[in-house]
Amino acid sequence: MIQRQIIVNHSESETRVAVVEKEHVAELYIERHRDRGLVGNIYKGGILRVLPGIQSSFVDICEMRSAFLYVTDVLNDDFIAQSRKLLADSSHDMSHSELEHELEKKLKWKKTAIEKLLREGQTIMVQVSKDPLGNKGARLSMFITFPGRYLVLSPYFNHIGVSKKIDDDVERDRLKSVLTPIKPENMAVIVRTAARGVADDILVREMQYLVEQWKSVQEKFAAADSPALLHRDLELTQRVVREQYSEEVGKIIVDDAKLHEKIGRLLSGISPEAEAKLALYSGSTPIFDVYGIEMDIDRALSKRVELPSGGYIIIDQAEALTSFDINTGRYVGRSNASDTVLKINLEAVKAVVAQLRLRNIAGIIVVDFIDMERVADRERVCSELIEELKTDRAKTNVLKISDLGLVQMTRKRTSESLEHLLLDDCMHCEGRGKVKSIVTSAHDLLRELARIHNQTGKTILQVRVREDIRDWILEEEREWFQEIVDRWGLTVHFKQSEMTVAGLTEPVFQVEAE
Repeated sequence: MIQRQIIVNHSESETRVAVVEKEHVAELYIERHRDRGLVGNIYKGGILRVLPGIQSSFVDICEMRSAFLYVTDVLNDDFIAQSRKLLADSSHDMSHSELEHELEKKLKWKKTAIEKLLREGQTIMVQVSKDPLGNKGARLSMFITFPGRYLVLSPYFNHIGVSKKIDDDVERDRLKSVLTPIKPENMAVIVRTAARGVADDILVREMQYLVEQWKSVQEKFAAADSPALLHRDLELTQRVVREQYSEEVGKIIVDDAKLHEKIGRLLSGISPEAEAKLALYSGSTPIFDVYGIEMDIDRALSKRVELPSGGYIIIDQAEALTSFDINTGRYVGRSNASDTVLKINLEAVKAVVAQLRLRNIAGIIVVDFIDMERVADRERVCSELIEELKTDRAKTNVLKISDLGLVQMTRKRTSESLEHLLLDDCMHCEGRGKVKSIVTSAHDLLRELARIHNQTGKTILQVRVREDIRDWILEEEREWFQEIVDRWGLTVHFKQSEMTVAGLTEPVFQVEAE
């Protein structure tokens, strides 16, 4: 049985990529072609405004909305010189994010006020680190990187780092020995986990390719007027394949011939074995239906997630925080209460992480596990959560579980969640997930009758209303309705609304004076 597959559905307006693990969608990526993501793109931007109060600036990058550059993402010649001197002889193996963190600790440059670093009208080279989210523009960084399949080139540093997941010292030394003589002076190279066991010539070729990309960007920056796009990252499918492909991937199945050809060229640079795993789907049934992915997407939009034993999770996503509420449901256990609670919580750990990945939930996250009396149980659940999060490619930070069973954590946000991407707020409940009850709507209507009469003086009123609300008024609230009619001498004509009980296409009721 194939444990991991990448399934690609492409149309003229949209591309969807599903990473399937053990026959269920683990991660889903969607890109509408008219709203293509910006992450990884490099621009020549112009500073529009510098805002000392929030230590940030707005930058024009020729997109619809101005982008956002925070002070910790600003870079200039003095900082580059300091960082190169600090890291020139470094023997530490750090990822790019760890490299930035190390510099932030050791250098005072990050504490400099933004108004001393940037000025309005200045042109700078920036790279998009986060796509626009909601009403916020894209987030930028001046720490430019060029990611490849095996290497990441960072032009402004002077360092060679190897992924900590490559724990074989002999292999680490080999990788460093291959890259040291070919690494350009005053550039940093981070070796990715995928480089383990890769032939020397492949690493050399990718290194040369990334350096050529950087040279091309420099030339365009010197020649272009601001604002201008200098470098566009790969399309969604190619990015996912570049980031996700490993020996564990058994199949990459694509339903579009042109995209199949593009991915084939990308895989040919990885290995012959990788290209052999690529297949073109030509069936008449939509590919996501064949692999059950559409059903997984529908389930991912539900607030309720069922657990194997009968428990369930309720997921509530707000703008800045997402909560996971764990419940025992119909599961009553077989021994004692503590063991029952522990079993449900351990099942919930796997489900929570799976939902974080599938729904792309980020920001502040609170998991409300069922209260556990035993300290050992709380520690076990927390450690299981941390272990399970190792399967998640997004950066997370988890705090210790509280006595109440609460776990607070953060997950790095780089793009919209699945819910925000696929759903809109309800026009009636304004995103609250609730609508007014029949009783409340009936009372609102009766008050509206009096209000319309007082405003217009008319005594003949025409009411379009849902059938269930009309029936409630004429049956359950008949006395109040009759009192209003008699008091004002009204004649009320009910007309059934086309709106159904669960419909959302028009107002609950409309009152008009004849």
